Amino acid sequence: MKKRVLIITYYWPPSGGSGVQRWLKFAKYLPEFDWEPVIFTPENPDFDIQDASLEKEISKDLEVIKFPIWEPYSLLAKLRGKKKSHPARIQEQKDHTFLEKIAIWARANLLVPDPRKFWIKPSVKFLLEAVQSGHYQAIITTGPPHSMHLIGKQLKEKTGVFWVADFRDPWSEWEFLDTLPMSSAVRRKHQKLEKAVLNQADHVLTISPSFQADLERIAGRKIDLLTNGFDSDDLPDDFKPKKFHTGQLHLVYTGVIDSIRDPRPILNAFREEFSQTGQNVKFTFVGKVSEQVREFVKNDPWLRDHVHFPGYVSHAEVFDYYAQADALVLILTTTKNAKGNIPGKLFEYLSTGIPILALGDPEGDTAKILKGSKGGKVVAAENRQGIRSSLNTLISGQFSRSNPEEIIHFSRKNLSKQLAEILDESTLS
Repeated sequence: MKKRVLIITYYWPPSGGSGVQRWLKFAKYLPEFDWEPVIFTPENPDFDIQDASLEKEISKDLEVIKFPIWEPYSLLAKLRGKKKSHPARIQEQKDHTFLEKIAIWARANLLVPDPRKFWIKPSVKFLLEAVQSGHYQAIITTGPPHSMHLIGKQLKEKTGVFWVADFRDPWSEWEFLDTLPMSSAVRRKHQKLEKAVLNQADHVLTISPSFQADLERIAGRKIDLLTNGFDSDDLPDDFKPKKFHTGQLHLVYTGVIDSIRDPRPILNAFREEFSQTGQNVKFTFVGKVSEQVREFVKNDPWLRDHVHFPGYVSHAEVFDYYAQADALVLILTTTKNAKGNIPGKLFEYLSTGIPILALGDPEGDTAKILKGSKGGKVVAAENRQGIRSSLNTLISGQFSRSNPEEIIHFSRKNLSKQLAEILDESTLS
């Protein structure tokens, strides 16, 4: 008999990004291990990235409960006389109006743990009867936004239901909070809420060994590691990596380029290594790219001719770009949480068998995975000569490719099996 698990998530298709894919894939494979997932998600969420193609991956048998949410961004938009925009995006602007400064301050000091806090109380009220009556054998909350965990916390307190809290990013030590004008009293409130969640959940999951170690230090308890992964079903049946030709190099980066992911070190090395050689080289950035980086390329005649920005494409279309690539590029964050930064797309990159060159911490969690899988290497962003040397290795065809046997444990199906084993503990009590 299948057991039912309620998954409480803010991000769900048509929202895009790795946070969506994590629970979309768990929902896909959990039924194979006797768990029937039910998704609880906002009816009218506000998110940056949309990918309607992900909606095709939702099984027709999957129950998705959509419940209205009120978020403060619409109020801010009325005051500003502009379209809906929240403080996280406003912050990226260089100059702020008086109202925008107030919005950022309010986000930091009044909206704790985040602007989705207004969904907590009505969601608990809506879900309580079903959880209380034993309709679900377990619940899962995934954050950020960490308000989702506070829904789980209240349901746990009121019903005793088996609760798994999934941390895709840190909470009180999350680098994003450092960018906000937050008072020390509010910071302590985040720490108190985080500790309550870590102590009360039956299991806590996170996505990287470094985040795992940090949460274990904060909580004083065992935290489970359940990384992101790849779904072999995503690879098109006719997918074939490009045949390598010496003297040609097409680098492909997929994903977001923003203030904490800076491609300029590799762009500089790319120009220095190849601008005088006449070799056939190209660099394609697929996805949302910051205006600063676009301007940087536009202002350099050689880069302008060799760097391309096709924009955001659907997840399905990304594989067309993989098939054209001689190497795939990862640009890791260089901020406080960088050591534990394992981009979700790392695992998809590995599944293609195409060599990977990453910029980031050579001792971080991503570097360890690449080394273990023989799928590529990580070079420090400030090591310009190291980047140039790696580019030279790539164009000469000497880079290693991932070993399928070394990455199979990162398959979404295998990870779902591990999650099911954790959920099975709910039936033992």
